[in-house]
Amino acid sequence: MASVFRLRRTLGLLVFPAILVACSGGSFVPPDDIDGVGVGAIRPAHSDGPRIDTPPAETAAPRQALPMIDSEEAMAIGQPAGDSAGGLAIPEGGVNMDEGLGVGRVQGLAEAQAAEIAEGEATQVVVGGIGTDSPRQIGSLPMPEMGERAPAMTGGEQKIAFLPRASSPMQTPESSGGMPAAEKACRLRLQKLGVRYRDVPRISRGKSCGIDWPVELSGLAGGIEIKPAAQVNCQITEAFARWVKQELVPSTRVRYLSGVAAVHQMSSYSCRTMNSRRGAAMSEHARGNAIDVGKIVLKNGKAIAIEPKGFFAFREKGLLKSVRGDSCKYFSTVLGPGSDRYHKDHFHFDLRVRKSGYRHCSL
Repeated sequence: MASVFRLRRTLGLLVFPAILVACSGGSFVPPDDIDGVGVGAIRPAHSDGPRIDTPPAETAAPRQALPMIDSEEAMAIGQPAGDSAGGLAIPEGGVNMDEGLGVGRVQGLAEAQAAEIAEGEATQVVVGGIGTDSPRQIGSLPMPEMGERAPAMTGGEQKIAFLPRASSPMQTPESSGGMPAAEKACRLRLQKLGVRYRDVPRISRGKSCGIDWPVELSGLAGGIEIKPAAQVNCQITEAFARWVKQELVPSTRVRYLSGVAAVHQMSSYSCRTMNSRRGAAMSEHARGNAIDVGKIVLKNGKAIAIEPKGFFAFREKGLLKSVRGDSCKYFSTVLGPGSDRYHKDHFHFDLRVRKSGYRHCSL
């Protein structure tokens, strides 16, 4: 038994080296220049198939060198000359990324909207004049598709709502320099009377001339126009509006079966003395506290001039007489044709305050 064990051991020692030789010869064959190529150059060797060879290092395609930057370009972009590894040479006009990616010129959103507005083809409402009293629409909206709802239009224009400015005299407290409470209350009464007006900047020409809170009167209730628009204070505006609505319009309807279309005023605010005489006291016009009427135009087209009438002008004389009598309930001074030579062609109305409370109505 001992001899059999020794025989097996001897045969094992002889067979093991042969197995090692067979494995090393039939699995992987390293190239001759493996030290210069690296481990990745090891290729499998198959006896029954094509061999996949990796080209030697000296036959591989050479790596393309990066462009060199000359001294002038280096100074322009702040890089050292000849630096090919630190960065590429930048063209003078810059790098066009869209062109490099094969994309045509890309138009930005702001540029597209500007082009639409310029051509009048805006697809959205564009409002100009923000922060002012007259905002306006720029461009036009496209026609709505079927099933869509068109924007509300009134009078051919699109109404643009905006918040009142914080600097408005009506919105600013009186303690902060805003409009006094009495002036605000007066304007609320004007709105109830249907008066068309707008606030204008303060008028000041020294101690004798000016209006602290003037309004520009352009129309009255019933579509009555004031031509031209008159710059007066709120108090005379309210008195004038009440007289026209409650006295003048009913008088014209009784005599002419027609309402009033327009009132032509000859003078409102004017920095001058009474009757423009040198040395006379300042006129109520100098404080915007008076208004002169030179002509009344009815809705049937008839124009009634304020002047002395002929003997047979019964209706016109009756109307002018009622004006003189009725207006004295609303104004403290009424002058007209027959009063003096200064008022032969117009009616003068004012709210002059006299200590005695006297009203001067030349009848």
